[in-house]
Amino acid sequence: MKKKMTVGRILMYAILILYAFITLYPFLWMVSASFKPLREIVGGNMGLFSENMSLESYKTIFGHSSLFPRWFLNSLIIATVGTVINVFLNSMAGYSLSRLHFPGRNRIYHALLVLMMVPGQVLLIPNYLLLKQFNMLDTFSALILPAAANIANIFLMRQFFVNFPRDVEEAAEIDGLSRYGVFFRIAMPLARPTIATTAIFGFMGFWNEFTKPMLYMKTNTKYTLTLGLQSFQSQNGGTMWNQVMAAACISVAPIILLYLIFNKFFLVGLRMDGEK
Repeated sequence: MKKKMTVGRILMYAILILYAFITLYPFLWMVSASFKPLREIVGGNMGLFSENMSLESYKTIFGHSSLFPRWFLNSLIIATVGTVINVFLNSMAGYSLSRLHFPGRNRIYHALLVLMMVPGQVLLIPNYLLLKQFNMLDTFSALILPAAANIANIFLMRQFFVNFPRDVEEAAEIDGLSRYGVFFRIAMPLARPTIATTAIFGFMGFWNEFTKPMLYMKTNTKYTLTLGLQSFQSQNGGTMWNQVMAAACISVAPIILLYLIFNKFFLVGLRMDGEK
């Protein structure tokens, strides 16, 4: 029996390693292609290593394409500001729906659950018309304010605070803390794993957004990185694949860095059970 378990485990690990390699290979090839000359990419070289690797593609992007650093900075500003606002509003909304008692609380919660089923694409045109009325088109606010709160992240925060020990709150109130003090000094610090999870999801949503910038932004100096990358590819006729791969590597780098920083909180935050 023990031998069968050992053979089964080895087989399972072998399958998982093979699957991981198949999954990671396209990403690794993208990174490798960003250092290769164009002739090797179009020549069908699918290997990860080459004798002619260089930083020429990155030098071209940051040297000759002066707008690319600007697009990167635009995305960084929008994603950072949007994530901070998102975390703040989602945390307050989740805490209110789980801890505060007010008329219509359950109806609001159920309405939010219903709204989660509405595709985001349905709201693109209504949002466009509203932003046009408020003269907010072609501004960073057009990308930040409509996404200032996220229903899925509100749900995550509510699930955490529902299981948050009431004894901790009561002890803090006995010590003289107000409701705001309990939230900012007790609840928020203890909710760091869930907040980190919502921050990762929020940042990824802002950073990877393409449809909204394409619809709302008209000035090329205000493009986000995703929209600028598409524009960059179109300007080059889609032929300079080494430069396109280099730009793609730069675009995914902040997401990977963010995940590595908050990795220790990520899985804990997804449990949503408030256990510490």
